[in-house]
Amino acid sequence: MSENPRISFVVASRNDNHGGDMLKRMRIFTKGLLYQCKKFKLRAEVVFVEWNPEPGKDLLHQILPGPKPDDYLTIRYVVVPNQIHHELKYSDRIPLFQMIAKNVGIRRAQAPFVVCTNVDLLFSDKLMKFLSGNNLENDNYYRANRCDIPREIDSSMPVNDMLAYSKKNIIQRLGKDANFPELQNTDIFLYHIPLVGRVLSLPAKLRKLMGKQTLDDMIASLDLSACGDFTCMSKEAWTRIGGYYELEAYSIHIDSIAIACATASGLNQVILGKGEVTYHISHDDGWEVYDLSNPITKMFKDLERPCVEWNTLIELCRKMIAQKEVIQINKSDWGFVNKDFKEYQLFPGEKLREIN
Repeated sequence: MSENPRISFVVASRNDNHGGDMLKRMRIFTKGLLYQCKKFKLRAEVVFVEWNPEPGKDLLHQILPGPKPDDYLTIRYVVVPNQIHHELKYSDRIPLFQMIAKNVGIRRAQAPFVVCTNVDLLFSDKLMKFLSGNNLENDNYYRANRCDIPREIDSSMPVNDMLAYSKKNIIQRLGKDANFPELQNTDIFLYHIPLVGRVLSLPAKLRKLMGKQTLDDMIASLDLSACGDFTCMSKEAWTRIGGYYELEAYSIHIDSIAIACATASGLNQVILGKGEVTYHISHDDGWEVYDLSNPITKMFKDLERPCVEWNTLIELCRKMIAQKEVIQINKSDWGFVNKDFKEYQLFPGEKLREIN
């Protein structure tokens, strides 16, 4: 058996071709993690929470690459059956309750630090190097920018070539500049003209230095964009905030609520540098696709799936941070911690294990 993992990567998925090319994106994600964990000698596990698998389709452990004997990554598949899914409201509209599924993974993660992320990403080498070092602290939570890349990326390329392609073909960047968290979501000019960022952020920085930081300043500094693609904190911290809100709704903004909870609980936000990023493979049906193209399309999409509105999110952030207290709505058994789900485990150099 491999050594105990230092980091647990938690993701949620199913074999349903969501957004098109889903299998391709999942294979790129798994291939990347296997390669980089070995490259940086990072003992880690990835916990795939396979939510509501489609009947008649192969399970994920049957179609995704597994570790070789000299790899450093353990892969676990926790299968949440259809019966659990159909007990939830709107189960006919939402085939995968992403944040509830990730809670399943958080509760079962075995490493001291947990990275909640998604299956359509590559991690930059700088990000993986950071995670492989002794850099993570219990009092912090960590955020990384997300860089969207074209879906045409060639999955047959070596990981190094895919990373080089990703770096050269960034469509847009979501997140904050670590040097100027006081400003709104990162605009590309801030990376090329730092003087502009320093000037624009000066008033908020001065208020903070003088002990006169306002609630609006604190809210503005939260890195709320694409939180579901990379949020890292200790498992103890995830447990303390109660994981993600288990809302029977589309996942948008639920990931951002967790950032507010982490801040309200006293954790410090650490925004990683401009090279420590995730590369997100673009696909159909992502919120950023229809949100940035046609408001009519977005309007009808919103009607299909209940979700948390942005203004509601901000008011919730304000309330928790002003009170310095997490507003907890989950029950103590969040993440179905008392349920025994079937699990498939793939350790480097060992045969598949089937649990329960």
